Amino acid sequence: MQSLILYGFKRLAAVALATLLAALPLQAATAKDTAQAKNKTNKLVRDLSPRKFTVVKAPATKLAQSRATVNQRKATAGNGLRLGPRASRTLAVMVPARPSFGQVYGLHSTDDALDLKSSVALVVDQDTGEVLFSKNPQAVLPIASITKLMTALVVTEAGLSMNERLTVTQEDVDFTAGSRSRLRLGTTLTRGEMLHLSLMSSENRAAHVLGRTHPGGLQMFVRLMNRKALELGMLNTRYVEPTGLSSDNQASATDLSRLVSAAMAHPIIRQLSTSLDAVMPVGAGGMQFHTTNGLVRSPEWDIGLQKTGYISAAGRCLVMQAQVAGRSLIMVLLDSAGKYSRIGDAERLRKWLITSAVPLMPAVPVVPVMPVGTLLHLMPLIPVADTAVQPR
Repeated sequence: MQSLILYGFKRLAAVALATLLAALPLQAATAKDTAQAKNKTNKLVRDLSPRKFTVVKAPATKLAQSRATVNQRKATAGNGLRLGPRASRTLAVMVPARPSFGQVYGLHSTDDALDLKSSVALVVDQDTGEVLFSKNPQAVLPIASITKLMTALVVTEAGLSMNERLTVTQEDVDFTAGSRSRLRLGTTLTRGEMLHLSLMSSENRAAHVLGRTHPGGLQMFVRLMNRKALELGMLNTRYVEPTGLSSDNQASATDLSRLVSAAMAHPIIRQLSTSLDAVMPVGAGGMQFHTTNGLVRSPEWDIGLQKTGYISAAGRCLVMQAQVAGRSLIMVLLDSAGKYSRIGDAERLRKWLITSAVPLMPAVPVVPVMPVGTLLHLMPLIPVADTAVQPR
């Protein structure tokens, strides 16, 4: 009898020991995977820092399927089987898209006759100043890389040598960290080539190099940008840097129409901004760059000048000078929702202008050039939600 009881205790001890040993790998695996999940979370936080301008998304269907798989594994583990390391990992993180300023201000709720996806739109006859289409034209919003049009204007009017060779430094790399750039540290190009890439391909480091190497340095360059804006009557415009990566670079559509008109006076800006492709002496065999505006390639468009822009705070932006229905028009589209929506809005405007046969009408020019400090020709402020489409 005693031997039977002793055998029973030994049997129970063996089972308990086996259970304990089986649990140890599970705990170790869980701790390891928890550390991996923590590292992934930390990396995600770094990737979503304000300088990254990125959004991470996980499809809801896949996330639900993954959760179902984990629940099934946990149920299996509860029946006495070892839970695999995959089950304890972080599966996905849903990060909502960062709203633009226009979305925060409620500008997308403004209705317009063409159902545009841009919260701000303006079409002006360059010759007469007649406003043909407007939607929130005085709303002041971030303008992203539309900034580079003012950068180009300041560089061009400074009369600096376009053949001077400029080099990308660590300062340029650090400032543009988190944004896309194909110009590595140490890349050397001429000022003209940097200007070309800034306008055609919206190269951020090229634009920063242009500002940094300007006589007087970057701070002086930004001061000149704001001074030029004041000269052009861009009273609702502010620049803090030359690339457009900062959401503090802001302007209204009315102001940007003045900038486009002023930039049109310079053939080099017209030529470089509408260039389709260019091979730059970057790397061993050269590197090809392309335009960011697909409309330049379209045979249905006759574009004299253009610039695109995007950061999450600004949405998709586009400014152009184009010949439509026999008229020289300036188009401004800001805070467009969707990757291709600004292109779609431009097409809607073009077709509307063609079919509506808008007649020529004299109007006070909307693009006056003002001396520094002059307060003449100030346009009255229009409420942010104002929308106007002339009936035709």
